[in-house]
Formats: sequence, structure tokens, C-alpha cells
Amino acid sequence: MASSSSARLLLASLLFSSLCFCFCLASSQASVPKVSLQLYYETLCPYCSRFMVNHLSKIFEDGLISIVDLDLIPYGNARVNSNDSITCQHGPNECLLNTIEACAISVWPDVSEHFKFIYCVELLVVDHKYESWETCFEETGIDSTAVLKCYESGEGNKLELQYAAKTDALQPPHTYVPWVVVDGQPLYEVSAQSIKFF
Repeated sequence: MASSSSARLLLASLLFSSLCFCFCLASSQASVPKVSLQLYYETLCPYCSRFMVNHLSKIFEDGLISIVDLDLIPYGNARVNSNDSITCQHGPNECLLNTIEACAISVWPDVSEHFKFIYCVELLVVDHKYESWETCFEETGIDSTAVLKCYESGEGNKLELQYAAKTDALQPPHTYVPWVVVDGQPLYEVSAQSIKFF
């Protein structure tokens, strides 16, 4: 199953790169609307973390973010229990980090601000040092107060329940993470049509 996931991630990366090329061409035309890009992920999923750190971050480096409306949804394959508590695929630490990242998105709605923090956390996940996630506040120069208040007050859990509803409403439903949706279409549908080009 891991090789199948790796193949999907590689294909998603290739497709994402070709979509970035198309976005560059489109950006040269006047009055082009932003491309909607949603990433459904979970914080301790190694495929998600590597995708974010190695591929998604490039849209900030090369300026593509100016034509992309990026929406990060940190929930993934978690499940809501009957008492509205959440169980995460990779355990309680993943639930903690999903909620912290949801709070960061809420507190700093500017994608350039919250992505810096999330990137830092996900880089620690890639390096197997995610327990040090709080160092990302200092590293990015962002005040931790509002994010920690969001988490401790229960507001973060409400945000996660909203992400759960958004994830569960996907049509077609997600079958793995990272799940990338471009202008309402999951990349796997594009890959099924475009696989002969790669």
C-alpha cells in the first residue's frame, strides 16, 4: 500500500507541477481569476508533510500564490465521535497539531502568514521532530498567544468539526491524503485522463 501511496504522491506532484506551468501561462493574461487550490491533509501523515514541504511551498517561492486561492484543511482521515470528540489516524499528537494548524489558519487568515507557521511544523514532521512544534512561533516571528488561546478555549475543536464537515462533504469523497482539489476537481481525476502524458 505504501508504494501505491508513493506512486499517487509522485503523480500528484507531477500533475501539480504541470498545473503550475498552466497557471504561469494564464497569469500573463489580463483579468484572470485566481485558481482555487484546496489541500486536504493531516499533520502527521508523512506523504502530506513531504508534499507540503517539497512541492506546495514552491508556489510561494516562485510567486504563483498571487494567482492561487489556497485553502488548507488540516483534518484528513480523522473521525468525529458521537460526543463530537475527534480521533485522528496517527493518534492524539496528530489531533493536537491538526487543531493548532486550524487555529493558526483562523488567527492569521492571510495565507502567507499561516503557511509560514504550518510549513515550519510540517518540516519538523518530515525531520521526525514534531514534538518541538512550538519553536515555530519563535522561528517565524509570530506571537503564540492567539493560537494557544484558540486551542485551549475549545475554539480549535469547533474549527476541526467544521473541517470534518467540509472533508466529509467532498464529492467524490477523498480516498487518501494528501487530497488536492483544483477548481473543484480532485487531481486524481485529472491523473486518470492525463496518465498517458507522463
